[in-house]
Amino acid sequence: MMMAGAAVVVGACSRSSSLMKPSPFAAPALPPGKTPSAPATVRGNSPPRTFSTVEPGLLRKALASLDRHSDRIKARDRIAIVDFSASSSDMRMHFLDVVDGKALRFLVAHGSGSDPHHTGFVERFSNAFNSNASSEGAFLTGDYYVGKHGRSQQLIGLDPTNSNALSRAVVVHSAWYANEDMIRAHGKLGRSQGCFAVGENKLDDVFSFLGKDRMIFAART
Repeated sequence: MMMAGAAVVVGACSRSSSLMKPSPFAAPALPPGKTPSAPATVRGNSPPRTFSTVEPGLLRKALASLDRHSDRIKARDRIAIVDFSASSSDMRMHFLDVVDGKALRFLVAHGSGSDPHHTGFVERFSNAFNSNASSEGAFLTGDYYVGKHGRSQQLIGLDPTNSNALSRAVVVHSAWYANEDMIRAHGKLGRSQGCFAVGENKLDDVFSFLGKDRMIFAART
C-alpha cells in the first residue's frame, strides 16, 4: 500500500518453483539510443566504444569485474551498470552496447533493507538472507521464469558480496513502484526487497537488451 510521504515496500522477490522453466519472451526492438561521446571506454568483441553516461570510476570497476569473471560471462557485447550512488529518482541503470555504441538508461529500484529510512539513496548493501537489501558486485543474467511479479529473470551472484543472489531470489522484474509516475508523485521510487525492479512498461526493453549470460554490475562510486 502506498501513502504520500510514507515508505513504499513491496512483497519479497520470490519465485514460483513450478514455473522455473526457461521461457523466451518476444521483446520489441529497443528505442534509439544516444550516441556516446565521453572518454570512458568499453572493449568487447568489436572495436572499443566510448560512453558518457557512466561515471568513469564506476565504469572502470565494472570492466575490471567483467575481465575477472570472463570464464563465466560469455556474452560481452553488452553490459549493464547500476550506479547505486545515485538517487532512485535518477536513471541509474546504464545499458552499454559495445557493438553499435548505444547507451540507454532506466530507472531501477533498490531494496528496502538498503534504504531503511526511504531517503531514495542506498545506505548499505547486504548479501544476507532476509535482509531485504540490494547487493553489490557482478551478476550473471540467467533464465527467465514467471513468478510472483510476473515475467522475471534469474541472476547469479559472482562475487562474495552477492553470492546468495540466486538463493535469495534477487532477480530482474517489473513493478508499479518503479514506474516514472512515482517520481512525479513522491520524488523517488518505491523499494524492492533486493531485486532490480524496473518500470512496468520498460521490462520488454530490459529483457531485450540483457538476454542471458551477460553482466549486471552494481556498486556505488
